[in-house]
Amino acid sequence: MRDRLTERNGATGLLPGARQAPSPNYDERPEGTPIDLLVIHNISLPPKQFGGPWIEALFQNRLDPNAHPYFAQIASVRVSAHLLIRRDGELIQFVDLRRRAWHAGRSCFDGRSECNDFSIGIELEGADDIPFDAAQYACLAQVTQAILQRFPGITPGRITGHSNIAPGRKTDPGPAFDWARYRAMIA
Repeated sequence: MRDRLTERNGATGLLPGARQAPSPNYDERPEGTPIDLLVIHNISLPPKQFGGPWIEALFQNRLDPNAHPYFAQIASVRVSAHLLIRRDGELIQFVDLRRRAWHAGRSCFDGRSECNDFSIGIELEGADDIPFDAAQYACLAQVTQAILQRFPGITPGRITGHSNIAPGRKTDPGPAFDWARYRAMIA
């Protein structure tokens, strides 16, 4: 996957090493807006439970509100991320990196609001207070390095957590995410 953000027919925002699971929850970025922020998230459905089809179903507007009591609250929400890294390191892509995924919500970074306009969102299957798996860190490091090559405006100082762009509203990726480990892996 490393160094592979292009295909034979030219530049693309699809990662060839990712399983493609297109989400309808995206749109075009504002014209001329550079992509210069990477946002790390976590998600688990139901909360603190891993595996199953539920995250993919949410991002594809197929979440059955009757499958779990928690789902009734969120089944109608229209959200997505560019990428999801499962506990075992599987990489799933929902939105072309050149498009605007709906992952950040109300947000601000470095004085700029509406982070979806200029960011790439990566979800890790996990929870704020449960350690992430080694396979996730390995995949995240590879993907990050590929993204940094493709989008030079994203520098190590422009990689942040959802909690940093939406303080008081979001807490992910949470205290269990090992920023030092991740930053050492992408250095």
